[in-house]
Amino acid sequence: MANVYAIHSVGSSIMTFLRNTYPKQLAGRAMPLCQFQLVSSSELADDKDEHTHLTLYLYRITVNEHSRQTRRSTVGADSFVPLGLDLHYLLTAWAGNPLDEQVALAWAVRQLHQYPVLDASSLSPEAGWSSEEVVQIIPAELTTEDIMRIWDALHPSYRISVSYVARLVRLDPDQEPESSRPVVAGRFTHGVEAV
Repeated sequence: MANVYAIHSVGSSIMTFLRNTYPKQLAGRAMPLCQFQLVSSSELADDKDEHTHLTLYLYRITVNEHSRQTRRSTVGADSFVPLGLDLHYLLTAWAGNPLDEQVALAWAVRQLHQYPVLDASSLSPEAGWSSEEVVQIIPAELTTEDIMRIWDALHPSYRISVSYVARLVRLDPDQEPESSRPVVAGRFTHGVEAV
């Protein structure tokens, strides 16, 4: 479980992982120089230069349907339930030629296929992750219509993209409830009613 910086931490950690593992050479050939960026909507709308880029764009956040109102066994029954979220991303390639664009994206997709789990050691620390925290990076199938709606809402023209879901990001509540619940009392009397 983590604090409100967890959403940014996941996207930043994915791009840091890709940046740190990107090779200079592969299969005896030089890989294109590539930059890795976590981007916002306004940054995605900016025209990219001709240098090869891979961008990660968070386009949707949903409440995880399987974690609603579930508690971990290590916490008490009176504690708040963390908010479980799924983060929906587009990984997009930008390049001046098809070879660089396709090679860089193919490499990144293969990396996320081979290493689909971010644990607490690979997540950036600003979110205060617990040591047992794990986030899975899962490919997500989007219909052509969904992809086109996303790109129509954005200003750059369509670019080849792959969609992913980062599951399960748990956000801690700001405070724990009081250690005991308020006592509700009432008075009852026993006896015979006078006539």
